[in-house]
Amino acid sequence: MYLKNLSLVNFKNYDEAELVFSDGANAFTGDNGAGKTNLLDAIHYLSLCKSYFNPIDSQQIKQDRDLFMIQGKFDKDNQEEFIACGVKKNQKKQFKRNKKEYTRLADHIGLFPLVMISPNDIGLILDGSEERRKFIDNVISQTDNHYLDELITYNKSLLNRNALLKRIAETGRYDPTLLEIFDEQLVNSGKKIFEKRKQFMESFTQVFNEHYQYLSDDAEQVSLIYDSMLLNGDFDTLLKSAAEKDKILQRTTVGIHKDELQFTIHGMPLKKFGSQGQQKSFLIALKLAKYSFLNQQKGYKPLLLLDDIFDKLDDKRITKLMKMVSEEDFGQIFITDTNPERLKTIFNSINVKLNLFTIENQIIRNEQN
Repeated sequence: MYLKNLSLVNFKNYDEAELVFSDGANAFTGDNGAGKTNLLDAIHYLSLCKSYFNPIDSQQIKQDRDLFMIQGKFDKDNQEEFIACGVKKNQKKQFKRNKKEYTRLADHIGLFPLVMISPNDIGLILDGSEERRKFIDNVISQTDNHYLDELITYNKSLLNRNALLKRIAETGRYDPTLLEIFDEQLVNSGKKIFEKRKQFMESFTQVFNEHYQYLSDDAEQVSLIYDSMLLNGDFDTLLKSAAEKDKILQRTTVGIHKDELQFTIHGMPLKKFGSQGQQKSFLIALKLAKYSFLNQQKGYKPLLLLDDIFDKLDDKRITKLMKMVSEEDFGQIFITDTNPERLKTIFNSINVKLNLFTIENQIIRNEQN
């Protein structure tokens, strides 16, 4: 699978843009602010129905315009797939595959799998556990539509249960029957989500370790540990034992919404004890493991988007990474960098053809390396 072309109208800083890609390595170069990352984000839209950076669709419309349009043509098993996304201010987002509009965007997720590596990923290490849960959920959702449905059901049940707990505290009226119903709904979805996450992490962790050891030449010992309350107790029992505490705090204190991923280096928290280069290598290994998992589950290669990844990596790790993603295990890749000569040098050194785009004042020039 690969993206053959991309068309933009009024998307972020672009009035219009038309690009034709190779099925191998494609790169966008230009100064900071030129719009390199915006092109990656447009590709992300086509695959996952949303921006990688900003959840508010209307904020992707170019200033003083009323709508944006992104269109692209994929080659999948030698069949062309035409994808179009349109957003108009104060209107529902339109998303079409081969000119037929989706009734549920969830039905598109996973058809054109994609992995993006970006400086924004540092939030996986520095931010709260919600970001790390989102990472797990994003990977599994691209391979299992039922998982996404269970996640939506669980979150809705969680909101209902928390609202009931708040109402109990405000009115003093306790409705055990209704609480029992919400408990049952949470348990039904929560157990399925937990089993999927546990099963996923068992295979994912091994692949992650392989990628990290490759990037670091076995120089560092890292670990990725899935932690869940459900590893140590039955969900239904945990909910019942926490009922009084939940009523006092007016929120649900146990469940898969409390799951965590622990990142360590040499047995210590990566957040505190990892250098910037080690943290970046950890994040890249995470994303490459995600790529490998999606490839294995889908049976075809996802798109790989690499946004400004050379910063804080030494030359040795950069060359190893570029060599890895240019080999047969990987498919089409898109890279951004401010330095075109660095890109040319790297790809010449590993003897890989590069489809290079230079961006200046919204003008995109294509040159083959």
